[in-house]
Amino acid sequence: MFATALTVALCFIVWAAVAPDSIAEVGSTMQSWVVRNLGWMYGAITVACAVFMIVIACRSTGRIKLGPDDAEPDFSTVTWISMLFAAGLGIGPIFYDPMEPLQHFLNPPPTTDAESGTMEAVRSALSQAVLHQASFAWGIYAMVGGSLAYTTHRRGRVPLISAVFEPIFPDGSNRVLGKIIDVAAVLVTLFGTATSLGIGALQIRTGTSILTGKPLEGNGFVVVAMSVLTVVFIISAVSGVKRGIALLSNINMGLVIALGLFVLVTGSTVFLLDLLPSTVYNLAENLLAMFQVSASEGKVEEEFLTSWTTLLWAWWISWSPFVGMFITKISRGRTIREFATVVVLVPSAISIAWFVIFGGTSIRMNLDGLGLEIKESGENVMFDTMDNLPFTGVTSIVVLIAVVIFFVTAADSATVVMGSMSQSGRAFPSKPVTIIWGAALGLIAIFLLLAGGRNALSGLQSIMVSCSVPFALIIIGMMVSWWKDLSNDPATIRRRYARSAVYKGVAKGIDEHGDDFVFGVDPVPAEEGAGAHFDSEDPELTDWYTDATSEDPEEARKQREEEAAATPDPWAAYSRTQENRAAAEAAEAAEKDAKEKDADG
Repeated sequence: MFATALTVALCFIVWAAVAPDSIAEVGSTMQSWVVRNLGWMYGAITVACAVFMIVIACRSTGRIKLGPDDAEPDFSTVTWISMLFAAGLGIGPIFYDPMEPLQHFLNPPPTTDAESGTMEAVRSALSQAVLHQASFAWGIYAMVGGSLAYTTHRRGRVPLISAVFEPIFPDGSNRVLGKIIDVAAVLVTLFGTATSLGIGALQIRTGTSILTGKPLEGNGFVVVAMSVLTVVFIISAVSGVKRGIALLSNINMGLVIALGLFVLVTGSTVFLLDLLPSTVYNLAENLLAMFQVSASEGKVEEEFLTSWTTLLWAWWISWSPFVGMFITKISRGRTIREFATVVVLVPSAISIAWFVIFGGTSIRMNLDGLGLEIKESGENVMFDTMDNLPFTGVTSIVVLIAVVIFFVTAADSATVVMGSMSQSGRAFPSKPVTIIWGAALGLIAIFLLLAGGRNALSGLQSIMVSCSVPFALIIIGMMVSWWKDLSNDPATIRRRYARSAVYKGVAKGIDEHGDDFVFGVDPVPAEEGAGAHFDSEDPELTDWYTDATSEDPEEARKQREEEAAATPDPWAAYSRTQENRAAAEAAEAAEKDAKEKDADG
């Protein structure tokens, strides 16, 4: 799998290096085709993931643990939430939080009738940005991360996307289709992360230009900066200094929180606090209208979806294997209900607050005539916003440091995840593989930035959208597979058996004694029990759980398979269940006939 994924990545690198104009043109054409013909699919998948998580959390499956029944969480709730908080922050918020709302305020999207410069446009701009980057995005992450956590921690399978498909394709990780799925996951992570690194590089160029007072035109500085930072994150990824990376992440989280509070206090505090509830209300009120916009309505709508809605949802899909792996590692021992609630709501709440604080501030500065505008790709907006607040020099340095740290930590983690996925779920990928993926990540980001020309970000974004299509289809399959797994989970089986036992016991009591009986539990022959039609101890239904709860699930599975006397038959449990059901029904009918004969006699 490693060779296949690397070959595809190298082809892109060579293509981008030799013919940057060609790859930019092809990427733009593919992106336009995706928006026109598959834009509806991205919207449907985004909503489906959110609805799916709500359903499995609210049903009885919500009580199932991501791990054995007696598993305890690896982290305290506060620590777990703080990790999710950190995952909710990154290069994207620093770039988009002040810029996207301002863009929608200056050029109201086709989802609203608001006029530019009005308070209605303010609320519409913020709610549109929240739609793109808050709860629905985290619904995707929660679905991918939850299915991976379930298949890894509860089922004891390897931590690969293909392992989620085992209910549909047994032993899928070792089959051709499974390899294709994992290669797609690696590639979509590669291009999705490269896009974020490209944004980070552009912001580093802008911040350095502002702090030094020297204009840095073109992409020369970007290439140098990305080359240096690529070497840094590769060294970090192969050195194993994870404590240092964790410390940097915590420091960065503190910097961003402090920055947000600083903007809230020194900016238009009352204005921002008023916007917080009104933004949420406006989003709820206009949610359906925002989803109804399609590329077939006209050129304006198509351009908006290309630049924003479809682009961003494709981005979240491309990041979902990477973020999903991270969420999987920290969520063992949580119930599905707890997982779905916290993973979706906590980062979403953070995103809403940050968009209101930074986006509301940039809009207010524009309303106050401070000349805040969007230049080129928009990487200037955060720095220009800081320029209109106290302690400009300090805050601009903080923003630049935050971008650099996010760049290194995100690239470090993505490199390790890609190495792990390309080596069959290996927890600690080999150093050569890690170095290769780190270099590929840096090179793709550099060459696609160059391919974008003046609007450097466009080359990255167009390729990322195109590459996200296969994984969008994979996400649909993941939902189906996870649902099938949950339907056959021991906890689900126990509840199904309990309902059957209670129903049959009460029915028999009423039939034999009317209202005057008590409900009890007595041992009876297997064929006469409430669950006669179901064998809860059938190895076909229990072996996987026994394997998953052992110290080495993979070794336990191999040993059991080697010791098995008979060839495993996936339909054996079903056949025995049907035979037991038929026998129970025949015995019940015979008993009923005997009673009728006795009554007649």
